[in-house]
Amino acid sequence: MASSWRALCSDFYVNQKLAVKLDLPRSRETVLDLFERVRREFPGMQSFKRYKDELALESPTSDEPHRWLAIRSNTIRSGVVNPPHGEDAYGLHGCVLEVTPYFLSISPLDVEYLELLYGFDLAAGGNHNAIVANALISSSPLASLLDVPGAHPIDFQPVFGLRLHDLGLEGGNGGGERWSGGPVEAHFEVKTRSAERPPAANGDIHDHVSEGEPISVYLTLRIHDPAQELRELPEALHRLSELGERLVETRLVPGLLAPLREEILSGGHGTGAL
Repeated sequence: MASSWRALCSDFYVNQKLAVKLDLPRSRETVLDLFERVRREFPGMQSFKRYKDELALESPTSDEPHRWLAIRSNTIRSGVVNPPHGEDAYGLHGCVLEVTPYFLSISPLDVEYLELLYGFDLAAGGNHNAIVANALISSSPLASLLDVPGAHPIDFQPVFGLRLHDLGLEGGNGGGERWSGGPVEAHFEVKTRSAERPPAANGDIHDHVSEGEPISVYLTLRIHDPAQELRELPEALHRLSELGERLVETRLVPGLLAPLREEILSGGHGTGAL
């Protein structure tokens, strides 16, 4: 899984978010004890940082995989960047779900939702919005919306949201596995980061994107009230990861990632209208 997806992009990551309804404890002893417990499991996570609204533990950014854990008032987030194998992608997340409820006094009644995100970064210059438009809709009926003389894409970031009741992806209707914790929300998103400079004196529009800024493709899975008991949280993660990998393989890669990658590799820098 992870090694093959990594070959399709410049960076690949799997993030998790556990959201709770009541504010989490932020005392020095509680947080440090939790971070020390996670550090024993993942010795590379040696850097403790404090931000305005967040306490974080992370490994060096040069590490592969790079791992991080962050606590805010109502969320516990973790991430693994460029995992070489599937077990590397989910190990930290499983550990977080196993230990944080006990260190931070989280009850199943307090859990609002569990979220798993698959992210793919594609390095690209030029006008990101035009690249996305050319790759995804140039041969579809939506292309007519942009077929206006002098039109120039400045904001093209498609988002698709689905609610999945039947998790069987084969054959459309039926035969699928039922999700015992309720329906899963799945969101596909493309994020562009190019910004346009003001028109030049001759009226030409200049496309610009900061060096190193990628086009990102996301699949986010979310389930509300994921567990009746704390011990069920790691199983909920496992079920989300199974569904997520299937959706990445059968939907995200062929429907979003591959067309964008082909457009970028073909030299399509999105310098004009469709």
